[in-house]
Amino acid sequence: MLTDLLTALALVLVIEGVVYSLFPDGMKRLMVQVLGLSASNLRAAGLVAATLGVGFVWLLRG
Repeated sequence: MLTDLLTALALVLVIEGVVYSLFPDGMKRLMVQVLGLSASNLRAAGLVAATLGVGFVWLLRG
């Protein structure tokens, strides 16, 4: 179980690293747009992303 969690975290780092290295200007633009969002919109987006992530894991592991 712990190995699965650490593997998932490592994959997040890999994916983020690839995105930042391939699209640095796009990520800068995205960060500027995120700064303009309200806290409630960010919270809602985070909850949607977390829910989708849990759903995908459940489908893959189920």
